Amino acid sequence: MIAVMLILGLTIFLFVSEVVRVDVAAVSIMVLLGLTSLVPGYSGLVPLEHLFDGYSSNAVISIIAVMIIGAGLDKTGIMSQLAGKILKYGGEAEGRVISIISVTAGVISSFMQNIGAAALFLPVVSRIARRGNLPISRLLMPMGMVGSSPLILLNDLIESSNSTLPDGVAPMANFSLFAVTPIGLALVVAGILYFVVLGRVVLPVVKDKPQESGSTLQYFREVYGIQGEVYEARVVADSPLVGGTISDIEEGGRDGWIVAVRNRDDIRVAPRGDTELHSGTDLAIMGRRDAVERFCLENGLELKRQTEVFTEILSATAAGIAEVVIPPDSGFIGKTLKDVSLRQRYGTTALAVFRINEVIDADLADLSLQAGDTLVLHGRWRDFALFSSSRDVVVVTDMPRDDTRPEKLWFAAFAFLLALGLILFSDMRLSVALMTGAVLMILTGVLRIEEAYHSIGWQSVFLLASLIPLGLAVEVTNTAAWIAQQTLILLGDVPLWVLQAALAVLATVFTLVMSNVGATVLLVPLAINIALGVGADPAIFALTVALATSNSFLIPTHQVNALIMGPGGYHVRDFVRAGGVMTVLFLVVMMVMLNLVF
Repeated sequence: MIAVMLILGLTIFLFVSEVVRVDVAAVSIMVLLGLTSLVPGYSGLVPLEHLFDGYSSNAVISIIAVMIIGAGLDKTGIMSQLAGKILKYGGEAEGRVISIISVTAGVISSFMQNIGAAALFLPVVSRIARRGNLPISRLLMPMGMVGSSPLILLNDLIESSNSTLPDGVAPMANFSLFAVTPIGLALVVAGILYFVVLGRVVLPVVKDKPQESGSTLQYFREVYGIQGEVYEARVVADSPLVGGTISDIEEGGRDGWIVAVRNRDDIRVAPRGDTELHSGTDLAIMGRRDAVERFCLENGLELKRQTEVFTEILSATAAGIAEVVIPPDSGFIGKTLKDVSLRQRYGTTALAVFRINEVIDADLADLSLQAGDTLVLHGRWRDFALFSSSRDVVVVTDMPRDDTRPEKLWFAAFAFLLALGLILFSDMRLSVALMTGAVLMILTGVLRIEEAYHSIGWQSVFLLASLIPLGLAVEVTNTAAWIAQQTLILLGDVPLWVLQAALAVLATVFTLVMSNVGATVLLVPLAINIALGVGADPAIFALTVALATSNSFLIPTHQVNALIMGPGGYHVRDFVRAGGVMTVLFLVVMMVMLNLVF
């Protein structure tokens, strides 16, 4: 028990301190549990034959399938159609738009990972904000807070705990797919009413990211001071730039950027820094007219009256400016833009970085990227399509896409509905039912197999699978039972609902400093043992924990909050103000509905 609690403490420390990524921490803890079998005369905290059971668990396979199904639905372009429908019925009424967005996000996140649902909705909300003349900061936070994560994990934990129940205690039954729907509906309705009634008080209008109204170019001009017009210039024989490279050019921050180059017949958008300049080289320069004229005069360039060389390749239908956000699990975090090599690898030029409430447009090459940073990039739409397939960024700007497959919509719908039907009307395991839908997405051509692999959030998969053995260790060593006993002694003779509320608050605190998956795995065994100690239903106490670990609204430590922080231009205090009331509301509604329904 002491060893398990030490490892438990180490796990919490690694998650809170983020010395290493959470998935690396989880895998390390799993390996550490296996190494305990090397202690002479001891078989280890977890039987070695069960150490990797998490990777084949019902929950892990289900989550993988859910991610593939979600990617398939997105590939059909249904999310763009959804934006149009929301605008049609919501109009420009902020309360109505918030209600429709929140309900839709809540429904979608019931069937897929909540970080995935939020990522899908970012461009949708961005388009709605621009078209409807609404502040995006008033729309993103309700969307992020109402969309909760699925409870696929809970049944696996209950099955695991059944094997360790004392003699004479009846095994706990699994929860069916829609068993918690009444509670979920009540939480969604409460959240929507909260934002509709008090939204104007608690939701910020971020001054540095004003209403995304009008054209895209107007938006970037207002927010970042970026002039989207592109001018064409030619390097003449006596120019001091002849023989130099793009890196030698002083781009002057907000005054101008070299976005394309033609050397002889070779045209390159987002040219590499080592691209050489010769007499006759054509440059595409983005910026203000007066700044571009000054730049051409100082460097001996011939400024053309109109674009000739780059007319087609940099037309509005072929290229433009887009925002991308660095998500919490991005491989770009800690790297500089020079390390990332945006021009070379992705064919895009970095124009500015928006961080919290600051626009950074100087010395970008050496800027170390952080989670939540919004990068303002220029490039061709087809390159952005490749860029957006990376799990290291989330493209926020709604842009022309030629990689959607609207003709596959009915195949995707059939695969989704078949999976849902198997879950509802058969005894098939959740993982098999969902994987049936995922495989159909691939067989019918909705997704290519490479796209299916790419859609899987491997960080979440390894995090969940690697933590399951820790939950098993907590159970088999009776650590959970001992902690439960001490908790009961500390609280004394109190009503059951007080114990239940204490567990819910504890789970809420845990999920603010670690992943909700990790908090659920660690606390469900504890909740079951506390319930057994007081004669309560252990399944209901386990459900209390699983629901409360979605109550992560107070600070932007949760992945969804971190993801929307940059695009919404939020501060930590914005989450504290809006999320503080939401946290209390969530706990009250959850407790009332749990006791009414169960």
